[in-house]
Order: sequence, then structure tokens, then C-alpha cells
Amino acid sequence: MDKRILSERDICTKFITPAIQKAGWQQQDFREEVRLTDGRVMVRGNLAARIKNPDVKGGPKRADYVLYACSSLPNPVIATTSKLLTTGVDAKTCKLIVLDQNINSMTEFKQIIGRGTRLREDYQKLYFTIMDFKGATRLFADPDFDGEPVIIYEPKPDEPVVPPDELPTTTGKPTPLDGGTNGEIDEGAARVGEGRTKYVLDDVDVRLAVERSQYLDADGKLITEDYRVLLKDDIKKSLQTQFGSLTDFLRRWSESERKQAILDELKDQGIPLEVLQQAVANGDELDVFDLVAHVAFNQKPLTRRERANQVKKRDIFGKYGEQARRVLEALLDKFADHGVQDIEDSKVLELPPFDQIGTKTQIRRGIFGSTENYAQAIQELEQALYDETLQQKSA
Repeated sequence: MDKRILSERDICTKFITPAIQKAGWQQQDFREEVRLTDGRVMVRGNLAARIKNPDVKGGPKRADYVLYACSSLPNPVIATTSKLLTTGVDAKTCKLIVLDQNINSMTEFKQIIGRGTRLREDYQKLYFTIMDFKGATRLFADPDFDGEPVIIYEPKPDEPVVPPDELPTTTGKPTPLDGGTNGEIDEGAARVGEGRTKYVLDDVDVRLAVERSQYLDADGKLITEDYRVLLKDDIKKSLQTQFGSLTDFLRRWSESERKQAILDELKDQGIPLEVLQQAVANGDELDVFDLVAHVAFNQKPLTRRERANQVKKRDIFGKYGEQARRVLEALLDKFADHGVQDIEDSKVLELPPFDQIGTKTQIRRGIFGSTENYAQAIQELEQALYDETLQQKSA
């Protein structure tokens, strides 16, 4: 099938609608061809008429798809023509850009593609996908876009869309790994074709702590093939040296007004949160408290979600008003998603769903009465998250 000859409606019917349904949306959960604005009214003398053709300037604007919110489905999105992504749009959560018309303007191409490059870490939006039906991405190879391309890979119909690991060079000679011109490699360094890299550092004691392989599959999904923590024993020893015994660590945690200070201390000691998470099979689901207690002192961990659910069952927010409870419950969800560092950072109040409740100032001073009262509520929330575990371990 030559996708370049498909109409916009064909593309929606054959590709986009099935993809939406595959993600879990039923037909009653989304609508197609939804009008957003009416066309402009043109007045000539005593006559007035509204422009009804959506393809002309001033015509009505529409969304190709509108997906309705549902707790069991992903966040709803609006799919619209890329023309609306050219100027004046800040779509940080844009994850998919479909190009189904010819684009010859480099400026327009940059503007459309640029909307997908926005990062939104709280929504896990760290990359985006381009579906090109008209060959518009040829402009990536234009020197005017961002200089000469490093590699150009144009697969044939029977070839994979992902380029092979090794592509032929223009000279046929491998580039020396040591940066020289004779192609000699020191003994013990990586050899050409093994996919390894030689790192040269000066006056720094370096050891490989974590090794992980990641790649994109045919659907553009990030796949983690495997990882190895080569120095888990060293990490354990470092944590034990830093915190002493389990009792000392629990006391440090309880006495710390801001848990971020412990995260910063770990990072300064060369054990950032990412390394701790890689040392445990489900490390990305654990908070720093459980990671340290488990890795250093062999304690059974609870996931962030389990800790948040325990607090919700105990109903500790009864003394607060309705709006304050909404804020604290949303903070619990943020903790379950990302960890204690999120609920301590006041900038989280600028993100959804807090922006629907009020501004950061309105939440802290209007809903909680003062910044100090808000800080006290955060400390009580953290205490509720860890108190039960701290009491059990101290007993």
C-alpha cells in the first residue's frame, strides 16, 4: 500500500482509529470530526455569510478526534491538523505528530516538529513519534535544518525501519577509537565491531556501577533489555558507612525536616536515586526510604503506591476542609507516582491537578491559611507515610 496516496480520512480510518481502539478506547468514548469553532462571517455591503469550507482561510476549525476522560483509560487527547501546531501553540504533552500533507517550507516544518520536542516529565513525556505519509521528514536531511546529517538511512519497502547497528562509511575505514590517525588501539580497549567505547578520564577513580541496554522496538516503545549492578555490595557498604545501623538510619529519617536533604546527601556520596533504583528489580516503584532500608539493611520494602494506599485507608485528613483534603489526596497520588521529593517541592502545585484548584499562593495561604500551615501539613503527611514502618522497626 502506497500511503502517500491516502486521503486524510483514509489515514484516520485505517491507522489512527484502530490505534485508539487498541489503546483501550471504545467507540462511545471518542468522537471524530468535532467542530471547535465556526467559520468567520464575511460582510459585503448589505450581505453577510459565514465561511463553511474548513479548507480555506477563515473557515471552521475542527478536531479530528476528541477522547473523553475515563479513570480506566489514558489521559484524553485531541488530535488536530498540524496547521494548528505552527504558531502560538505550546503543546508540551504532544506525543504524536502525523504528517499527511506535503510541507515545503522549512520554517513551517520546524514549527510543527518543534511542538513535539517539548518535555513534560510529570507526564512521562520524554520523547515523541512522527508518522510521515508524505515524505516531509526529508527536510531533516536539509543542511539548512541543523547542519549536514550524520547518517542518512532510507529503508526500502522490504527493509526494517530501524537502521542497522553498522552502516557503511564513505571511506570504508573505521574511525580510530583513540582519536589518532593510525587506527591503533591500546590493549584492553574496545575493539572495532564489538559495540564498546573507550573512556579516558584524568585523575578520577572510575568503576562501572550500572550497565543497562535500551532500544526502541518497531512500535517506538522503549525496551529495557537487561541491566547489571556490578557493585551492589559496594553500594550496600557505602550506605552502611553513611547511616551506620538501621536504627541510626530510621532516626536520621525521622529527624530530617526535608527528605530531599537525604537524597542530596546520597547524590554527593556518588549514590544517586537512579543507581539505587537499578540495584533492585522493581526499584522504580520504591521510595528512597525503602530503597536504603532494603539495599543496606535487608528490610522488606513497600512500594510508593502501597504506602499511599495505607494512608488513604486511615483517613488522616479528617480535620481539614474539603479543598485542603483535595490537595493532600492529590499530593498522595504524586508521591505514589514519583516519590517524596515531589510532595516537598512547592513547584508541584503549579502542575495538574493543582492548577485546577488554585494558584500556588492561593493553595498555601488561602486554603491552608499560611505557608507555615501548608509546610506543617506536608510534614504530617510524610509522618503518616512512614510512621507505621518506623514504629515497627523501632519496636
